Amino acid sequence: MISLWLLATEEGGYGFNFDILETNLINLVIIWGVLFYFGSKFLGNTLSSRRASIEEAIQDAERRQREATKALDEQNKNLAQAQSKAQEIVQTAKQNASKAREDILAQSKTDIERMRAAADQDVSFQQERVMRELRQRIAQLAMERAENELPSRLTPEVQNSLVDKSIALLED
Repeated sequence: MISLWLLATEEGGYGFNFDILETNLINLVIIWGVLFYFGSKFLGNTLSSRRASIEEAIQDAERRQREATKALDEQNKNLAQAQSKAQEIVQTAKQNASKAREDILAQSKTDIERMRAAADQDVSFQQERVMRELRQRIAQLAMERAENELPSRLTPEVQNSLVDKSIALLED
């Protein structure tokens, strides 16, 4: 207001001042004053609302970070449990495979021993059968030969001698 009064008194009244240097400075001061007076509330409200939204976004980001950290910890815990369970499964599978291997080896040994015993028994049986057949054949051949040679060797003197020996054996 003072600047307007000064302008009016210098020129002799109210009017336009066309001096660029003077008017720019005065105009700038007026614009700054108007902006400061009216704009401070608007700018203050805008800045405070912007500040509130930024603070809210920061709090939201921090909350999401805490949730993500919590979820990450939970997933790491689940992963550790899964790895532990996988190790247990692998260990159990190794134990089962080892036991199955031992069982198969024991069963194989039993089967081999049984097969050997059966084979030995079969061989013994076959040997006995062959020996029996050989004895029968030898006995048969001996009988046939004896029947063939007996009539030619059995003379009346040999017959009498045999009868006498048989009687002597009976008397004793």
